[in-house]
Amino acid sequence: MRLKDKKIIVTAAAQGIGRATAMMFAKEGASVIATDINEEKLNELNKENNLIKTQKLDATNKKAVEEFCSSIETVDVLFHAV
Repeated sequence: MRLKDKKIIVTAAAQGIGRATAMMFAKEGASVIATDINEEKLNELNKENNLIKTQKLDATNKKAVEEFCSSIETVDVLFHAV
């Protein structure tokens, strides 16, 4: 539980390195928000680990990122896997 009480955002988290990273951060006790444009794969991730919160987000869309960021109070780590 090395990451207990840490809030971490992982982009491109629906598959590949982003997914593996989100899973490992959660396993280490972090509060994870996993983002991706692939909502179907995000839902699969959430079913596998319901402690991971998911949010559809196109990390290449400046306006969408700004709106997403305005909904978050604090972040300890951003893992940008794009």
